Amino acid sequence: MPLYAVEYTYSDDTAARDEHRPAHREFLAGLAAEGTLKVSGPVEAEPAAALIVLEGDGVESVRQLLAEDPFQQQGLVTGVSVRPWSPVLGSWLQ
Repeated sequence: MPLYAVEYTYSDDTAARDEHRPAHREFLAGLAAEGTLKVSGPVEAEPAAALIVLEGDGVESVRQLLAEDPFQQQGLVTGVSVRPWSPVLGSWLQ
């Protein structure tokens, strides 16, 4: 299944992100458990951001899947970039 690199840009409401982070991480952990999510984590950036790599059936299906993320449902994600990613080298490809 194809991979997608997703970049989230977060709102500056750090208190709300702190409050909803457990539900956000539980959602992502569920995607990891089913094998959809390959890796995710914050990116040092201004504004705050994260990188998420997932398997998916297309850009729109990835967007729809991530619309269920509690961070998105709480309005804490101000931007979502979803791009097909085709890695060619690296230990992850074994």
